[in-house]
Amino acid sequence: MAESLGIRGIGELTTFDPAHPELLTDAALVIEDGCVVWTGPQGQLPVTDAVVDVHGAAVIPGFVDSHAHPMFAGDRAAEFAARMAGQPYAAGGIRSTVARTRAASDDELRSNLARLTAEFLRSGITTFEAKSGYGLTVPDEERSLRIASEQTTETTFLGAHVVPQEFVDDPAGYVALVTGPMLQACAPHARWIDVFCDRGAFDGDQARAILQAGRVAGLGLRIHANQLQPGPGVQVAVELDAASADHCTHLSDTDVDALAGSSTVATLVPGAEFSTRSPYPDARRLIDAGVSVALATDCNPGSSYTTSMAFCIAIAVREMHMTPSEAVQAATLHGARALRRTDVGHLRAGASGDFIVLDAPSAIHLAYRPGVDCIDRVYRQGHLVHERSPL
Repeated sequence: MAESLGIRGIGELTTFDPAHPELLTDAALVIEDGCVVWTGPQGQLPVTDAVVDVHGAAVIPGFVDSHAHPMFAGDRAAEFAARMAGQPYAAGGIRSTVARTRAASDDELRSNLARLTAEFLRSGITTFEAKSGYGLTVPDEERSLRIASEQTTETTFLGAHVVPQEFVDDPAGYVALVTGPMLQACAPHARWIDVFCDRGAFDGDQARAILQAGRVAGLGLRIHANQLQPGPGVQVAVELDAASADHCTHLSDTDVDALAGSSTVATLVPGAEFSTRSPYPDARRLIDAGVSVALATDCNPGSSYTTSMAFCIAIAVREMHMTPSEAVQAATLHGARALRRTDVGHLRAGASGDFIVLDAPSAIHLAYRPGVDCIDRVYRQGHLVHERSPL
């Protein structure tokens, strides 16, 4: 790659630069040594080693997917069909994926992760988180995180996904395993620890103990909270200063107030509500209260088997009362906040050169044209990593 790259002819450039919050039109962008070094009017584009003209297309930061479960084997298509026929969603379906994942070889898990990573890139996702949680034994959780770390630095230990079948009569014993030998084996391969605090999974006291053990081991905190019913998850997240509370479907006014007064991001995953026919969270309520809201795919084989951030944006705008610009910000800048990253999710000077060239004049088209592939080109650290094939 040339040492410096200029992108000119940008019809609409979204930077999320607080110093220049307005969209730039007739704009240009310069990447040097993998980082953004300049944005501004294309008539003032500095001399660069190479120039690409995007002919009026919109350019936005690369999407940051802060909640995904790509470490698994098999699928649960039959479960999806049953839900569409009226069967309610329950967290217990996770155990069927656990059985398939345990039986898979390292190469099978690695191959499936590579396939999903390629899908993330085609979707414009340049940074993604990868959780474990479908092994639920010490060796299976350790290998999931070890393999995941080959594709992303944002790895999350989710041994506390559900209590596996062999511990169904001894949940305290499983919590002891998660906070002891399993955490010890997994921490070297993880940046984060997560716990599913909800009906059919772990209660508030168990979640608090698991997260506190993760913090002692040097991991950042995340939590699946309030997805299936009201519960203590959000309060535990705020109490422990977790980076994010994810799902947030059933929130009390106290939960909303707690999030608004904290640095914990509310990460919403509309693909899960779509796939389970559950009520969508009210993003408008959170945003109006001052909560930082992120969007993520929740890519997993049971409740949200999608890698399309554009799909999640369209749902958020249509069903969760977000504006198109709020939804794009939630899928980029606020996704980065949910990972406590300042180098991605925006295109200010100093940011990683991760951006998307849309086949559209405006980012509004991501919601305006649902189901249409508007992702033309994807760059990561200034390298072209995806280019849509011509029709």
